[in-house]
Amino acid sequence: MSIGFAHGVCNTDNFSLLSITIDYGPFGFMEAYNPDFVPNTSDDERRYKIGNQANIGMFNLNKLLQALNPLLDPGQKQLAAQILEGYPVLYYTRFRELFKAKLGLLGERKGDDDLIAFLLHLMENTEADFTMTFRQLSEITQSQLQELNIPQQFWALKMISKHELFPAWVSQYLLRLNSNTNNSDFERRKRMMTINPRYVLKNWMAESAVQKAERNDFSEVYLLQQVLQHPFQKHSAAEKAGYSSPTPAWARHLRVSCSS
Repeated sequence: MSIGFAHGVCNTDNFSLLSITIDYGPFGFMEAYNPDFVPNTSDDERRYKIGNQANIGMFNLNKLLQALNPLLDPGQKQLAAQILEGYPVLYYTRFRELFKAKLGLLGERKGDDDLIAFLLHLMENTEADFTMTFRQLSEITQSQLQELNIPQQFWALKMISKHELFPAWVSQYLLRLNSNTNNSDFERRKRMMTINPRYVLKNWMAESAVQKAERNDFSEVYLLQQVLQHPFQKHSAAEKAGYSSPTPAWARHLRVSCSS
């Protein structure tokens, strides 16, 4: 989820005993940030939207406990219930860890949660690209941010910068970065670029490769294989193909189904 992945149908059938999701069909990587993002055309009720995946995980674990209950003694049932009660805390703790890392934040500071939520709010309001917003925050310098001088190549950040509250967020973010001890801006960017991918398999990229493959041209399939094996590294052919550019207009509402 920290890279915008939505399973699509994360029901009990697709949730293993190890709490690992399986059977990837109508999945998708979120493009414009939207907690209501649903990649599956069949999910009219948005049950499996990306913003509900944590709750679905809890639901699935509860169903597993119900199935195991006949085999458990009273003490085991109580212990299992206590374990499930800790799920929300464990999930949110991990969520914070991942998003703090995506922003290059070291240590614990009061206000970290608000800083993350503030950015996600701006991203949702401006429909900023999820992947490239964090990637471009990994590449831009603190001085460029401080001057609110967003170069054109940082198109996702430029989109957010149009929001009236962007300067306030930047101010808070830079203040927080300055609290990172013994950490230069170069080290911050280097670290973030190993956490925030430049490329993910967006639906339009897969669709483009499929259309070519149906014409017996597998060049883009091979390209995607190469690029996605090293998603954190800049790839000249991927740049030429537009994989780090805004989603093409024809693909903005592209979704998949179980038969895709």
